[in-house]
Amino acid sequence: MSRGLALVGTSGWQYDHWKGLFYPSRLPKAQWFFYYAARFATVEVNNTFYRLPTAETFERWREQAPPTFVYALKYSRFATHQKRLLEPDKHLEPFLSRARLLGGLLGPVLVQLPPTMRPNLPRLEAFLSAAPSDLRWAVEFRNADWLSSDTLAILRRHGAALVVHDKIPGHLDEATAGFVYYRFHGGSFDGGYDPGTLADCAARMAAHAAAGRDVYAYFNNDQGGHAVHDARALLRLLGELNVKTGGVAVKAHGLAATESVWPTLSARSTLRVRG
Repeated sequence: MSRGLALVGTSGWQYDHWKGLFYPSRLPKAQWFFYYAARFATVEVNNTFYRLPTAETFERWREQAPPTFVYALKYSRFATHQKRLLEPDKHLEPFLSRARLLGGLLGPVLVQLPPTMRPNLPRLEAFLSAAPSDLRWAVEFRNADWLSSDTLAILRRHGAALVVHDKIPGHLDEATAGFVYYRFHGGSFDGGYDPGTLADCAARMAAHAAAGRDVYAYFNNDQGGHAVHDARALLRLLGELNVKTGGVAVKAHGLAATESVWPTLSARSTLRVRG
């Protein structure tokens, strides 16, 4: 059995408050992506959730990235928060016709359901049945009532991943697909993760990779540059566990010179592990 690949990045790269923390102060904003992509092998794009970028934008993303780079895209809020997965024929094709312009750089599609959406298993089943099976789908539930054996069975049936995150208590770290997907929100998107939490996550990711599953992990705690700091720390931990991480070296000069005294704000994970 071949080992899985672990790809670690952040949820977005165009944060003005990262200037001087991650991006050198004199680096033009037009060069930020290239700086990012030299240090991380993947990024989670969140602006696709709010509006569908133009075809030209997707083509530019494809052309600017290294050939092995991976874009994970957050699915449209029109589909998840307004239609609540109803009428997939009205939102799948418009979204995916643009997304596929990324070609081989297109990674998982993240489907984040709102906390006000209670379990509706037939609707989830219908959506995943309509979703093209050649793509990797990852579903993030923000309502704990979804975390049932029936939900997991639907995800397994369609090869969709259960997103592991820390926004609801008692979340599961359970594989339902040939890949796993982690999101780190850092409390209110502004906390950092303590070394023990990251080490625990790295060990579980290493176990998934050893079982042949690819691992995608994204840090969404962008305030104060915590996302970059934590992503780099996780990459180091995975490297120590001999997990292949996409061949992107962690650059020693990627953060501000004060990295050694970076504040460690605990965002204690409530992730619960099964098997």
